[in-house]
Amino acid sequence: MEKQKKELQQKLDAAKLGGGQDRIDKQHAKGKLTARERIHFLLDEGSFEEIGILVTHRTTDFGMQRQKFYGDGVVTGYGNVEGRLVYVFAQDFTVFGGSLSETHAEKICRLMDMAMKTGAPLIGLNDSGGARIQEGVRSLGGYADIFYRNVRASGVIPQISAIMGPCAGGAVYSPAITDFTIMVENSSYMFVTGPNVVKTVTNEEVSSEELGGASTHSTKSGVTHLTASNDIDCINQVKQLLSYMPQNCECKTPSLPFTISEEIREELDGIIPDSANKPYDMKAVINGIIDVDSFYEVHKDFADNIIVGFARLAGRSIGIVANQPMSLAGCLDVNSSKKAARFTRFCDCFNIPLLVLVDVPGFLPGTDQEWNGIITNGAKLLYALSEATVPRISVITRKAYGGAYDVMNSKHIGADLNYAWPSAEIAVMGAKGASEIIFRKEIKEAKDPAAKLLEKEKEYADLFANPYSAAERGFVDEVIEPKFTRRKLIKAFGMLENKVDTLPRKKHGNIPL
Repeated sequence: MEKQKKELQQKLDAAKLGGGQDRIDKQHAKGKLTARERIHFLLDEGSFEEIGILVTHRTTDFGMQRQKFYGDGVVTGYGNVEGRLVYVFAQDFTVFGGSLSETHAEKICRLMDMAMKTGAPLIGLNDSGGARIQEGVRSLGGYADIFYRNVRASGVIPQISAIMGPCAGGAVYSPAITDFTIMVENSSYMFVTGPNVVKTVTNEEVSSEELGGASTHSTKSGVTHLTASNDIDCINQVKQLLSYMPQNCECKTPSLPFTISEEIREELDGIIPDSANKPYDMKAVINGIIDVDSFYEVHKDFADNIIVGFARLAGRSIGIVANQPMSLAGCLDVNSSKKAARFTRFCDCFNIPLLVLVDVPGFLPGTDQEWNGIITNGAKLLYALSEATVPRISVITRKAYGGAYDVMNSKHIGADLNYAWPSAEIAVMGAKGASEIIFRKEIKEAKDPAAKLLEKEKEYADLFANPYSAAERGFVDEVIEPKFTRRKLIKAFGMLENKVDTLPRKKHGNIPL
């Protein structure tokens, strides 16, 4: 038995070395952790249980039978994060550049199947040169097997992708299907076709970083939801994200201990400017409502005219969607609509209540917006909120104009409760534009058209630029002083905690993608 035990230990030791010490040193020289080191920092101490440590590839072409490494370029297994079960795979760049083979894919697929069966989150730590070209279509089939499982798991268990090195070609589609993607700055990149192909086809000169680096995808494309300064920061962000999520679609996120007191936030009374045209920071409103230091913003560098992120209210996890008057006056446009719709659908998948903070003057006008599909993209947010069955509450802080009023979680599309501050203006459009249309003839015929316009503006504003007409019709449930907002929301979400709502029986809807 001693001989066999020694042989086993030698194999395990070889597996834990991956591609060997030289390649580990090269990984460290790039400022990157190894696959096993990443798992070590992600999971609770001593909780990791590896699956498939002795797997090797089955390829004999191109002399591959002489190059075999245990684990075949990916470490897979399960463990705990803050005591909660998770499944994790980490691609090992020291073995064939982390390239995906048939057996590499089989290990990931087996892990995904187990995560689905047991209802626990799946975390992928990606660091791979792509498909293993020596295996041809077998590696491509492996990718498709993973994609299929990503789709099957979508909305059942949370899926998080951390891009901690290269991720190119077909490999990018798995992270694209998962719920959240985090990229490490200056050491990761994602693209379907690389700089060399781009140059050949379009004659454009572009670096990997410019084409698909963390900065590019966090600001221009919106492909990545979050960026991290290094591997450790990335791992810590994965942990933080998980803390706001349940284990699966059948669970609720555990509440943190919280003792409710008076819950009045006087600072909220001084946020809205006297001038309706002056911007203010909606993040100040968010921070005045939520538990202290609990806001975790998602997609913050992309479409910053809308804010999305997680927070806690009296210890409970909530999702927040909020117009940002500091950018484009808070207008909805193509990118902000897609961003908010995607976040809304995630929260609805996993039983996370939604708070919508409204200050929206309308949809952004212009040929660029129309030609890029503001109609169908704006409809995505409308669809996502209309479809959501989780508790949904809106607070209108200032402007709620036109169709954007409807889209931003109005009572008409199923919001459970809508509050408005006294500063709220709920109307088809602003007083000036409305007056120019309604009173065009009177203004034109007046001795002093400018004075007449101001007079009519005031007339229209007195009638509609307030929350009371909407409140009289029940479209707003209550007009509240800003300082009482937090207290109202704690009580309201508590009341809605056991809300049950079901959609009409169907295979699935047809969201305007």
